[in-house]
Amino acid sequence: MSRAPLDAGRRALAFGLLCAPLLGRTARPAPQPSVPVLVYHRFAATVLDSMTLRSSNFEVQLRMMERLECTVIPLADWVAWRRGERATLPPRAVVLTADDGHRSQFEVMAPLLHARGWPVTLFVYPSAISNASYAMTWPQLRELLAEPGFTVQSHTFWHPNLLQERRRMSPDAFQRFAADQLRRSREVIEQRLSQPVSLLAWPFGLSDEALWKQAAECGYQAAVTLGNRSASMQDPLYAVPRHLIVDSVDERQLAARLTAAFAAGEAP
Repeated sequence: MSRAPLDAGRRALAFGLLCAPLLGRTARPAPQPSVPVLVYHRFAATVLDSMTLRSSNFEVQLRMMERLECTVIPLADWVAWRRGERATLPPRAVVLTADDGHRSQFEVMAPLLHARGWPVTLFVYPSAISNASYAMTWPQLRELLAEPGFTVQSHTFWHPNLLQERRRMSPDAFQRFAADQLRRSREVIEQRLSQPVSLLAWPFGLSDEALWKQAAECGYQAAVTLGNRSASMQDPLYAVPRHLIVDSVDERQLAARLTAAFAAGEAP
């Protein structure tokens, strides 16, 4: 017995049922990369304070990143991606930063990163450079900048706790103070090193939305903080989280943080 042809409605329903799984797969949004941004402070043969990472442990961490096939990218590349100025990031991207301008960054960190061709962003506060005994000098920073991959950005002018200063000042006085910290740092670094400054690290990782607005008004494109989690498209541009790396963060712990971030950005 001949089968009656499907009417138009039944044909449409059958087509939809057949194509639904395929359409569902193609409509699924691509996973967004989660990028670990690491921040270091100082290096030494032994642990001297809470911010010290032993030099031997730093080398172990770098070799581990090589084994994990990490792609170390400049912080500026992540910022460009977050701002929509860059379409993609490489797989297994990691960003390296270092705060405070400690001389061990010149003596210990720089040679190890130069040997690998890995970029790093140094956040310095100019009042210490060539003044404090623990800090690098302007000639040392210029020497680092002569090689590709290193950039120097702002950590305010003298590293105040801005939220604490807000509590002890009048609103107008604090706004002037914060603007001075943000502008003077940027101006001095640009004058001394002849390179643009568009990125900021909040002292102690402390800020609020009012300070984010001031940073934008002073010409900064983004600012980093702390938080011990990886950075994503959902993070505010003026509060980009970083993993604080000190000596208590061993190779296994750091590897776990990196692989968790990579897994979050990989397609299922």
